[in-house]
Amino acid sequence: MIISRRVGLALAAVAVAAAIVLIVRSRRRPALPAPVRHEHEHAPAEPAPPAGRPVDRWPPAPVLGTPTAEDLARYAAAGPPTIPAFLQGGHDRPAREPLDAATRRRLIRWAAVALALCLVAGGGQLVESAVFSKQPGLSQDKPCSTDPPGADCLFAELREGGTASGPVEPDPESWTAPDPDCHPGSRALPALAPDAKVTRAVHRQWRRIERWLKTHAPKSHRTLAGPAEPATVAAVEARMGRRLPADLRASLLRHDGAVTSKDTWGFGFLGNTSLSVREMLDTWRGLCDVDGQDYGGEESDPRSEWWDGRMLPVGSDGTGNHLVVDSVRHDVGDTDNEGTMDFTPGGVRVRSYHTLLKATADALEKGRAIGYWKPEVVAGELEWTVLPS
Repeated sequence: MIISRRVGLALAAVAVAAAIVLIVRSRRRPALPAPVRHEHEHAPAEPAPPAGRPVDRWPPAPVLGTPTAEDLARYAAAGPPTIPAFLQGGHDRPAREPLDAATRRRLIRWAAVALALCLVAGGGQLVESAVFSKQPGLSQDKPCSTDPPGADCLFAELREGGTASGPVEPDPESWTAPDPDCHPGSRALPALAPDAKVTRAVHRQWRRIERWLKTHAPKSHRTLAGPAEPATVAAVEARMGRRLPADLRASLLRHDGAVTSKDTWGFGFLGNTSLSVREMLDTWRGLCDVDGQDYGGEESDPRSEWWDGRMLPVGSDGTGNHLVVDSVRHDVGDTDNEGTMDFTPGGVRVRSYHTLLKATADALEKGRAIGYWKPEVVAGELEWTVLPS
């Protein structure tokens, strides 16, 4: 039971007051009655002065002098002096009867309750001090010098990155460090010719997609860009510090993304527009500027962070979400601008960029969905719609 210090002090005061009242009541004795003087009794005579000593009417003269005859006559006319009742010692008032046994028992019980509450409050304060006084940021013994009087030191810690007693040591579960994948350094990479087998497989899927678009969605077919220059691809690889997967490079050498016009959204996969190799570099730089840190603890996995520099953005939906390819594992995922990265776009696994091309060609030709993404044609333009769950 932990209560405030003011309540504890109030309970202690009540307990002390109850104890004092109880002690006073128990030890008070009835006052002795004043002696009664009968009419036939005479007041005791004052002792006579010693023989041979003159009788002084007045004591030694005060500073103001001895009263004159006129003063004595005025005092005699005023009558005998009266003493206020509150100065008479209470002898004229009847004695108060002692408390009965039932009242004394009630007072004892209430005093015991007050004493118990006082002990509980004091024990609670001791527990509170022992448990919480040594926690950083909660001690109120030393006010923060950087805050106005009365402000909580905890807010100063959040602003200053430390406590009132000193800086906080980094927590190994929450430390951050620059993402080396976002800062690869500069090195020249020569243009790399794609593998012939991979190129044939990629072109086969692109021919299926192009044929279907030309027939059913001509507007989207016209947004397909021409091939990228091998030197441009090599320069982008050097800037990002890593080679593109062979199937992605072969795809860019056939179609360097798509171009969005004022009335047609550029062709892409799973609700995204395909990025050119230059747009890939610009998007990669922008995402590294937003999140260029590696996190410790459970968030250290590059595939569970919101962004990591080893990812290659290949598509964008225009709202901050991107389709990505892991440059290490080569599978396809997406990153949400309000969440973490996920490698089941549409709710299904896509093992490579070539797999994405083939799944798209199958979905277009057979009218089926990729996960919860289904392609549809609206006024000569391809649109990806989300199936209801």
